[in-house]
Amino acid sequence: MITRRGFLRLIGGSFLSAVSLSAYAVGLEPMLLTHVKRYSLTPPNSPAGLRLRVVALADIHACRPWMTPERIRSLAERANTLQPDLIVLLGDYAAGTRLVTDWVGSSEWAPALSGLRAPLGVWSILGNHDWWEDLSAQKAGLGPTVARRALERAGIPVLENDAVRLEKDGHNFWVAGLADQLALRPGKAWGRSGFKGLDDLHGTLASVSDTAPVILLAHEPDIFPKVPSRVSLTLSGHTHGGQVRLFGYSPVVPSRFGNRFAYGHVVEENRNLIVSGGLGFSILPVRFGMRPEILSIELGSA
Repeated sequence: MITRRGFLRLIGGSFLSAVSLSAYAVGLEPMLLTHVKRYSLTPPNSPAGLRLRVVALADIHACRPWMTPERIRSLAERANTLQPDLIVLLGDYAAGTRLVTDWVGSSEWAPALSGLRAPLGVWSILGNHDWWEDLSAQKAGLGPTVARRALERAGIPVLENDAVRLEKDGHNFWVAGLADQLALRPGKAWGRSGFKGLDDLHGTLASVSDTAPVILLAHEPDIFPKVPSRVSLTLSGHTHGGQVRLFGYSPVVPSRFGNRFAYGHVVEENRNLIVSGGLGFSILPVRFGMRPEILSIELGSA
C-alpha cells in the first residue's frame, strides 16, 4: 500500500513534471531550439550539371512574445549565412494564435524579412492566415492582400499562380507559386458555405514555357496528389509538422490526408514533396518533438 507521504511525493513529482514539460513545450523548444533541417536530393528530370541550394522559411506567424520583429530579423540573418542560391518563403506571416501579448503587423514583420539575400532572389507565396486576417480581402473575395502589399514593399515578389524562369550555371529552372488553397473562409457575411481556394495548378504550370525543372511552392501540401511528374520538387508548410510529434507521428495535422503529408520528405510515384515543420505556431503556442526549422535543400547533390 502507498503511504500518505508516498502519495504526496507522487502528486508533487507529477505536478513538477507537468510544469517542466509545459515550460519546455511553450518556452524552450519554440523559442530557443530553432535548427537548420537539411535535405539532399536529385529530383527526376534534373539536368546533370544543375547544383542548387534552396533555403526555405515557412509559417513565421509573427506575434509577441513568440515571433517578434527582432527574432524574425535574426532568422533572416541566419538564413543568409547558409549561402543559398535561392530563398523561398512559404506563407503564413500573420499570427495564427490569439494567445499573444501583442500583435505584430505587416508594417513590422515585412521589413524584418527585407534583409534576406540570395543571388537568384527571394520569392514568396501567401498562406491561409495571410488571407484570413485580411477582412477586406475576405469580403471582396480577392486580393491583393495586406500581406502581399507588405512583401512587395519590402522588395520580395509574391507568386500567386505565377512562375518565374531563373538560371544557374547555364541551366534554366522555374520557380512556380500557387495562390492559397484555403484563401477564403466560409461565412454568411461573405455568402460562402465552405472554404474556397484561389489556387490554379493547371494555369500556373501552363505558364512554364519549356522543359526546364520546376520547383513548386504550395503553402498547403494537400495539392500534392494532383501535382504532375513534370514538377521536380514541391515545397510546402502549413502543417507545422503537427506541432507535437512523437516517434514520427503527429496526433493532430491540419490536412485531410492526416500524417501522409504532415512533415518531411515524401516520395510518391517518383514525385518529391518536402513539408517544412515551420517556425511559429497556430492555435496553441506549443511545440513538442517538432523544433522550429529553416530548410536548406541541396538539389543535384545526391
